[in-house]
Amino acid sequence: MDFHLSEEDLELKEMARDFAEKRLYPRALEFDEHEKLPEDLIKECAELGYFGFMAPEEYGGLGLSCTTFMGVLEEICSGCAAFGIMLSVHNSLCCEIIKVYGSDELKQKYLPDMASGEKIGAYCVTEPNAGTDVASLSTTAVDKGDHYLINGTKTFVTNAGYAQVLIVFAKTDPEAGQKGISCFVVDVKSDGITLGQSEKKCGIKASDLREISFMDVKVPKENLCGEIGEGFYMAVTILNSGRIGVTFQAVGIGQAALNESLKYSQERKQFGQEICNFQAIQFKLADMATKLDAARLLGYRAALLKDEGKPCHRETSMAKLFATEAVNFVCNEAVQIHGGYGYIKEYPVERYFRDARVIGLYEGTSEAQRMVISRDLLKE
Repeated sequence: MDFHLSEEDLELKEMARDFAEKRLYPRALEFDEHEKLPEDLIKECAELGYFGFMAPEEYGGLGLSCTTFMGVLEEICSGCAAFGIMLSVHNSLCCEIIKVYGSDELKQKYLPDMASGEKIGAYCVTEPNAGTDVASLSTTAVDKGDHYLINGTKTFVTNAGYAQVLIVFAKTDPEAGQKGISCFVVDVKSDGITLGQSEKKCGIKASDLREISFMDVKVPKENLCGEIGEGFYMAVTILNSGRIGVTFQAVGIGQAALNESLKYSQERKQFGQEICNFQAIQFKLADMATKLDAARLLGYRAALLKDEGKPCHRETSMAKLFATEAVNFVCNEAVQIHGGYGYIKEYPVERYFRDARVIGLYEGTSEAQRMVISRDLLKE
């Protein structure tokens, strides 16, 4: 496999780095403290085309590859991880599932506005009593002839406060287990939808995360995405795309932490010299860089397999699992290199340390990734 990015990929990555360094990084602490992303930057990002990165050109998107998007996403997450996860969920899960499984009518109805950033997507799977065990969800969608009636509650919904389009998984046949789950595209302004308060989180605090309740929400028949009963398969398959996105979120956070550590270690003096001259610090930097490179390469392998239409279930889980452990290691070491200053909000590594922790939880916990990998190995 050749993981070398094309000239166009590198140009887009450089453009994203410029946006992240000039527009995101200087205000990231502000976003974290206010627990909100500003509308002006969301609009600016939309004008750059980042909300329609992988959406087909015929629907107003850029029509670019997953591999290309991941290079961009790494840079965005390096500047602000909360901003990055908003883009990842919107592109890798919401636009992607409509692109792959939606009817032509559904694509025409939603993708142009989503690709332009006029409408942001949120992915509604997790419930208060259904996390890793997706098949146990209790939200229902009852066929009422010309529409479906959705009832239930979704929790930990990323982008909930910004979203106009919801991707909702519900049981159309409660007795059929995982084969009774279907997927729907729902307008957030539909009667019967209630948004909870934004959750107070440890990290990526500017990411909007809420509970969403559905009470007798009418959804047109044509808003069924995919076929009846295909929802579980769609959810676990499209998560491959989401897991690649989270892998590069981890790499972006980790790279930012490494960059800050390199800079600090060359400025901070102890015992009459810069601390980067001490082997203890040098070895930390070497281990941090090595783990990040390995995570990045695993991520690009998974992205390339996805772009080629090849099976990548195991590879995406491996990438996310390794990246999760790598970024937490790197950010912990970054705090250690900074000493007491690393525990102070004035220094970005404190935020990176908090932001990194969630990587092992969403888009499937680390335990879930190990389940996927081991089951795939045992099938052989």
